Amino acid sequence: MRRLLVPAALLLPLTLLLTSCGGDSAADTGARTDGSGSVTLSVGDQKGGSEAILRAAGELKNLDYRIKWSTFTSGPPLLEAVNAGAVDVGGVGNTPPVFAAGAGSKISVVAAWHGTSRGDAVLVRNDAKLTSPKQLKGRSVAVAQGSSAHYQLVASLEAAGLRLKDIKVKYLQPADALAAFNSGKVDAWAVWDPYTSQVLQAKQGRVLTTGDGVTNGLSFQVASPAALRNSKKAAAVKDYLARLRRAQGWVHDHQAEWAKVWAKDTGLPYDVALASVRRTNATRVAVAVDKPLIASEQRIADTFTELNLIPKKVDFGDFVDPRFNGDLPPSTTPAKH
Repeated sequence: MRRLLVPAALLLPLTLLLTSCGGDSAADTGARTDGSGSVTLSVGDQKGGSEAILRAAGELKNLDYRIKWSTFTSGPPLLEAVNAGAVDVGGVGNTPPVFAAGAGSKISVVAAWHGTSRGDAVLVRNDAKLTSPKQLKGRSVAVAQGSSAHYQLVASLEAAGLRLKDIKVKYLQPADALAAFNSGKVDAWAVWDPYTSQVLQAKQGRVLTTGDGVTNGLSFQVASPAALRNSKKAAAVKDYLARLRRAQGWVHDHQAEWAKVWAKDTGLPYDVALASVRRTNATRVAVAVDKPLIASEQRIADTFTELNLIPKKVDFGDFVDPRFNGDLPPSTTPAKH
């Protein structure tokens, strides 16, 4: 089988973008601050995430509170910091809050965005004979355990009449999974953007199926309940979320400009960044934290409980705070295209 080599330069920056996977990832808690005033909001971020978007959109001006930024390499350790009270609010994908809830963490989902799930994909190599998810039976598939891709894989298999036990699951973090995928050590790879865009732009593989229609396409801002009980910090969180929502609108209207900023911030090649922005990032619309959202996340929680990856039944409704919804549209609002 032909071996497709991946430039090492692409692997390193992408390891900084594990927005949904687990692991013992540490935080960069450098003293980066914005704003002024007596209130300091400690914000957990990921590389090329909220801070970069807010700065590019000009939304970090005229802050009457301070934002202290800490950068995490993935969602789970960010939520561990929220649980510990070291971070007041931070952004993650749709699956880390489910696992944090399963662990009984002190977290509250306070804001949500709905985007397309086209960037969540099961990829196969160009020379693979697979043309349908049904053909994954008995095949090896790489995925990051507990990630949004993990749920997307389970849901895609279910839609094809299969279960997780019908395939050979290889739990690998993205950098290792990418190497295994390209060397033919696995038959398929379940992953998210920008990895999807990297493989497609490099013509190293093709899409077998995507998360469209099987996953909820949600991403969240999650806060510490203790911070929300502080009236001054709660007011800062409200303002911060409003700025993030405006900045996301800016991304949709300035896709090429944002891709340049994102590429510079993360080390992604510009064409990969732009493809990911168009496929995923720019499609997100701010939505309410509402009952349909809770029900959708509950299905994810129940799925992982049934797989014995979450130790107990989770009532996801206990981990949301809808006070910042305002007049936002429902969580079922279609993503932008």
